[in-house]
Amino acid sequence: MTIKAYLKPHCGWSNGVRSIMRKYGLKYEDIDIINNPDNYIEMVEKSGQRLSPCVEINGHMLADVSGEEVEKYLLDEKLVTPNDAAPDAPINKPCGDEIHDQQRSQTIRFF
Repeated sequence: MTIKAYLKPHCGWSNGVRSIMRKYGLKYEDIDIINNPDNYIEMVEKSGQRLSPCVEINGHMLADVSGEEVEKYLLDEKLVTPNDAAPDAPINKPCGDEIHDQQRSQTIRFF
């Protein structure tokens, strides 16, 4: 299975996707869309929209998804076997206010 995950370094939704990857022991490419503008551009071009996380699994793009949605896709497509392991991070939550406050103080320009 080939997985490319377009993620932010510090984001509740992105950490939820990472948690699902760990839960199922999946190898994936963690693509930083904040510190590398070219990665963000690639994500927008591939997904057709600007929101993240986006996860491409075997060429199928899941746009603006939570870890919960990624897990559902993996199970529905029988790409993973169900297990009772608990995720090690929330899989369907945004960042807390403190992370957003830190991010507001940074100027990010993509184009």
